[in-house]
Amino acid sequence: MDRLTYLSNADSGYVDSLYQAYKEDPSSVDVSWQKFFEGFDFGQASGGGVAVESPEQVIKEINVLNMINGYRDRGHLFTETNPVRERRKYFPGKELDTFGLSEADMDTVFNAGVEVGLGPAKLKDIRQLIEDTYCRSIGAEFRYIRNPEKIKFLQGKMEAERNAPSFTIDTKKRILKKLNEAVIFESFLGTKFLGQKRFSLEGAESLIPALDSVIQKGSSLGIEEFVIGMAHRGRLNVLSNVMGKPYKTIFSEFEGKMYEADPEVPFGGDVKYHLGFSSDITSQDGKNIHLSLAPNPSHLETVDGVAEGMVRSKIDMKYDGDASKIAPILIHGDAAVAAQGIVYETIQMSKLDGYKTGGTIHIVINNQVGFTTNYKDARSSTYCTDIAKVTLSPVFHVNGDDVEALVYAINMAVEYRQKYKTDVFIDLLCYRRYGHNEADEPKFTQPSLYKLIEKHPNTLAIYVDKLIKQGSIDADYAKTEEKSFRGLLQERLDEAKTVEQISDERPMFAGAWKGLRPAKSTDINTAVDTKVSDKVFLELAKNMNTLPADKKFFRKITKVFEDRLKMIDSDKYDWAMGELMAYATLLNEDYRVRISGQDVQRGTFSHRHAVATLEDSDETYTPLAKLKGGEKFNIYNSLLSEYAVLAFEYGYASVNPNSLTIWEAQFGDFANGAQIVFDQYISSGETKWKRSNGLVMLLPHGMEGQGPEHSSCRIERYLELSANNNMIIANCTTPGNYFHLLRRQLHRDFRKPLIVATPKSLLRHPKAVSSLTDFTNKNFQEIIDDENVTAKSVKRVILCSGKIYYELLEKQEAENRKDVALVRVEQLFPVAYDQIEALQKKYAKAEFVWVQEENENMGAWPYYCRKFRGSSLDLQVIARPESGSPATGYMKQHVAQQTEIINKAFSL
Repeated sequence: MDRLTYLSNADSGYVDSLYQAYKEDPSSVDVSWQKFFEGFDFGQASGGGVAVESPEQVIKEINVLNMINGYRDRGHLFTETNPVRERRKYFPGKELDTFGLSEADMDTVFNAGVEVGLGPAKLKDIRQLIEDTYCRSIGAEFRYIRNPEKIKFLQGKMEAERNAPSFTIDTKKRILKKLNEAVIFESFLGTKFLGQKRFSLEGAESLIPALDSVIQKGSSLGIEEFVIGMAHRGRLNVLSNVMGKPYKTIFSEFEGKMYEADPEVPFGGDVKYHLGFSSDITSQDGKNIHLSLAPNPSHLETVDGVAEGMVRSKIDMKYDGDASKIAPILIHGDAAVAAQGIVYETIQMSKLDGYKTGGTIHIVINNQVGFTTNYKDARSSTYCTDIAKVTLSPVFHVNGDDVEALVYAINMAVEYRQKYKTDVFIDLLCYRRYGHNEADEPKFTQPSLYKLIEKHPNTLAIYVDKLIKQGSIDADYAKTEEKSFRGLLQERLDEAKTVEQISDERPMFAGAWKGLRPAKSTDINTAVDTKVSDKVFLELAKNMNTLPADKKFFRKITKVFEDRLKMIDSDKYDWAMGELMAYATLLNEDYRVRISGQDVQRGTFSHRHAVATLEDSDETYTPLAKLKGGEKFNIYNSLLSEYAVLAFEYGYASVNPNSLTIWEAQFGDFANGAQIVFDQYISSGETKWKRSNGLVMLLPHGMEGQGPEHSSCRIERYLELSANNNMIIANCTTPGNYFHLLRRQLHRDFRKPLIVATPKSLLRHPKAVSSLTDFTNKNFQEIIDDENVTAKSVKRVILCSGKIYYELLEKQEAENRKDVALVRVEQLFPVAYDQIEALQKKYAKAEFVWVQEENENMGAWPYYCRKFRGSSLDLQVIARPESGSPATGYMKQHVAQQTEIINKAFSL
């Protein structure tokens, strides 16, 4: 900070010398001093200023300027923003002597008033302006922003209006209407459905008029669509009074009515305060606004990344890259926004090329308690919103009882977002009228707070009283509004009681999903034609691997592409070629391909090289982007996050089924950092919410002697989550089969998540190659039989999956073993029962053994053991012994274990 801020009386000579220098040459002094002296000159030239005759007067002027900046910097610490209890005390405060001033100066005119737009003004008037602006119902944190233009915008806007709303009567009546709906809706539910969980918004009802205003303000600034992510508190209120979900439907859910369901498509449903919704509403200026509320589990902030991914997908797909047409709104709890790591991960994505969405409007329902925990035990930071400072996002702390201040602040937030395309936070200071849920007793842990809350009037009563005193409405108006709305709710409840089943008002297969359908059990292993013609394949392969002659690439990169061109001549395509050709052919068919993850452009194991960097610069070249349809290819190296990035990609895929959306873990083991997304969305989203998704997850897997954290992608975990054909789990052994697996994702008329245990050593294994006919004359094979043996000679059939096949093949060929058949299970789930049954008939005299390199309590065996227990297959296992760790960290031990498995497999 410059010296101006800290000057004392001892510096008067210094100030005088600076002023003399300024008069001779303004550019000879610092910009802050230029502005300061300009104020004096302006005041004196206009005739209303104070003649600056002594250094002491200059010091006083500086003290006033310091006071102004002190309020801008720290005024938020002394606001009237807490509706139910006193704020913590901070030192130093805002007393006059803090700034070297006193009551004796209050009627003195200071030129420093120019700084706040007053011109030369009395100290009491200057102080009143900054008190009104920074210390009433709105506390603003913004001075840490390193962009002077943004600071000037916020400063100017707030100080010109003193952060005090001036709404028309019509606007006030609309605010009242939405607040009336919010308060009466909660009251009605509490009366009619005693004891049922609803995670009431009571204490924070001003959120509803605030959200309504976001939509109206956003519409006037060009926003056509909002995507909302929020946890359960207040969700029913947002669904009904913002999104327009019918009250009749919500009441039917409370009555325990079930949604209509297709008997062939499993639907388990979810609790009502987790459900999503979408709707179209008409704004006050007559524009159509589309609203989406993403479904969310009880894992609070998980939805943050999902909502951001949904927005980015629509920016790419629907709005041609224009982020000003759509905005994400994330509604947090105070304890969650301060403590959940995914919040930080998501915020760190906000300015990255692969994930930015044009700025997010964050609203924190700060009810000052997390579950039952006092805020003092819930965080170390001063504010729950201090994470906003990571991305230099402004924060507005607002008293939730002052609904007009909240609407004013949130309108400013929307304007800021649209202008600067960055995040902005609203900290809605409120309270929770009841406990964590309505049956909970909050006085167990918060007796003092809840004594205050019991006596505190609700926000509607406070606002009605304010409007009546203003003369904006009379008492009868408010009573009529309340009575009318209660009557409407009662009518809808009466209708709900006659409903037998709830019709689905949110059709899944509409909009971007039109033409697709839910999968039935008979679909899942039905062959899909994913072949491409020889001509198309060869043409794309050649074009994709021919680097431009006018660009100089790193020598090793050039060799990679030369080797790929040689594959065309030798008719031996490796894993990277199989994968990249899947992308190339899909792009050629006008599909979008999006890949993200840690180091995905190169690939963790340097196999992909989808982006090549020039030798002497940071310029990059993306071969796939140069092909037909290449403008729809995007591949992004992600931040070092699994949780938020996977949630983002799930959200992206959820609104664009015609994109092959892929997330790749750096190592498959690292996916456990995103386990909540696998559990709550990927495996169960369709069953809970009737929301299909075709996201692909690539998890490098294989026991290579690299230790416990670089071996197993934990296939057993995903198989444990598998049921009702909810997703696909595969472990392929050939580039050709992998090619068809990826293409099948978009060539089906339904979507399922796909988890692939991808290889490491197989990326360059001389036998893990495919020929042209594998790509052009075959489709995906769930099971690959052994073509090297005759059925009548086989005594043992080994079922295996992934990399271990090639180690078994080496043994089979070395010993010329025709009595052991090696059958590859390429798709682990859904199980290809019909094909396995056909194998049983073919190898009727042979025993069947499952062989895996993973420990016996891991890998696919626990699932397959259970699936075939008691069947005619009588499947046995050869594997590593049970263990609490997925792999040894000692190479010699690894080799010995692997050798033992291979030898056992052939011991008859």
